[in-house]
Amino acid sequence: MKDMHSHILYGIDDGSKNLAESLDILKKLSSEGVTDIMFTPHYIENSKYNCDNKKKKSLFNEIKKEIKKENININIYLGNEVMVNNNLVKLLDKDIITLNNSRYLLIELPMTKEFPDLDLVINELKENGITPIIAHPERYRYVQKNYKWLSDYLEMGVLFQGNYESLFDKYGKDARKALKKLLKHKMIHFLGSDTHRSTSKCNLKELKKKLKRIVRDEKIINSLMNDNFNKVIKDELI
Repeated sequence: MKDMHSHILYGIDDGSKNLAESLDILKKLSSEGVTDIMFTPHYIENSKYNCDNKKKKSLFNEIKKEIKKENININIYLGNEVMVNNNLVKLLDKDIITLNNSRYLLIELPMTKEFPDLDLVINELKENGITPIIAHPERYRYVQKNYKWLSDYLEMGVLFQGNYESLFDKYGKDARKALKKLLKHKMIHFLGSDTHRSTSKCNLKELKKKLKRIVRDEKIINSLMNDNFNKVIKDELI
């Protein structure tokens, strides 16, 4: 599996606390069958989670060297999970980074209330050649109440990444039900762990069983777990 969402870049958000924990998480994920993972540390404007790209790249390169030293069989890539705001285009390059420097940017929305200018933000990103990927829509209350809330954004070319642990009730039954609906209606394009600590779990065998019951299409399952990730890495159109 290829994991589109994680908080393994240590010491800069609420994820991994230090290099040792980052390596521990990567060893565990690799042993469970994860071959590739995107580092997506939080970026929240005007908060303590505002590490710039220079620092992120330095930490990333340090982890990459240690992976090689310790023979951890996993490929890592760098991006951000950016809390939506009205300055995303201005923040690009210096403060926030697209996924592996591609056209794709992972964006988080508020959990309980809709962001009023989302249409404007999406249009500005698209005009600047950036395709938004919205993180874990199944966790947002307004999506749980009406999954069709996403339909207009799908038509605008927005993509969506689900947290696979939602299927195992990590975020409650409402998130589980929402993700199942979104998967059934082909409204999810990527899956990720959203792993923050070494206690996170990845049971790929059970995940595949659940996906087969929900999606029932091997080609779509492979897109969710591998192919669409590859297209992001190569900066190809999805």
